[in-house]
Amino acid sequence: MASDLTVVICTHNREELLRRTLASLNRATRPAGKRIDLLVIPNACTDGTHALLAEYRVRSESEGWLPLRHEPEPRPGKSHALNRAIRLLDASLVTYVDDDHRVDGGYLAAVCKAAEDYPDVELFCGRILPDWDGTEPNWVHDTGPFRIYPLPVPRYDQGPDAKPLGPENPLPGGGNLFLRRSIFTRVGGFAVEFGPRGHNLGGAEDLEWVERAIAAGARPHYVPSVLQYHFVDAQRLTLPYVMRKAFERSSSVIRLSAWLGNERQVPFYMYRKLINYLAQVGTARGAEQWRFYLVRLAAAVGEIDGARRRPRR
Repeated sequence: MASDLTVVICTHNREELLRRTLASLNRATRPAGKRIDLLVIPNACTDGTHALLAEYRVRSESEGWLPLRHEPEPRPGKSHALNRAIRLLDASLVTYVDDDHRVDGGYLAAVCKAAEDYPDVELFCGRILPDWDGTEPNWVHDTGPFRIYPLPVPRYDQGPDAKPLGPENPLPGGGNLFLRRSIFTRVGGFAVEFGPRGHNLGGAEDLEWVERAIAAGARPHYVPSVLQYHFVDAQRLTLPYVMRKAFERSSSVIRLSAWLGNERQVPFYMYRKLINYLAQVGTARGAEQWRFYLVRLAAAVGEIDGARRRPRR
């Protein structure tokens, strides 16, 4: 019998984080009368992920865990894993959880309630908050003029109220999307030229897909009660990581930007921005300013890289 809701998790060599994610899903309150299952796609995994999933399936019934299916995707790349999952879906409602997230206790119930409350909506997104534990450096909580943004830990928070998202709102990423399976008929799968391979800092396969969904007539609806927490990796809170992430994020965004048309020539303003931030780094006063302008400089270099690498549309 088909499930009412399938939770999709694509994972690569994160055995312990995946174990944490599965545990949070099993702790979450299950809405009455709903059949919910998990679909895990191990993407080119070489660690203990396969053994973990096999053990889960053996123990799931006796432990009362959510039923789980898994099918490996040997081709490296998250988009390949996402597309394999699409072919295996039979539930009418699908939600995505990253392998380094944990879900809130009301997560499953909130997903099902949103689908019932908004029967005409095909595409939803929830909130993502960093899973801070108090050991993080103070600068990640800075709200002043030299704060680092976006944070090196993913965050998506559009306020306390449910609402449709418009052009003034940032596009939601794939870490907390949920949707009606029928939308794939119009939008198709995820672009394999985007997205991370392994744990590199590439991405944008989710943003590119959301852009196509909107172009096909979907209007994303934000539901803050659908809440996930993103694991905080200490390695992401170092200046080299933040700079690499800024570079990759900007490169991906520019590669997706329709307003640049088919031209691969780098706009002159990008070079002006690069020179400006380079000068700011040289005249920065104190660690706060120096860190801020180095990250902005890395983002400016990423924009130039993205403009040079843009695929022709």
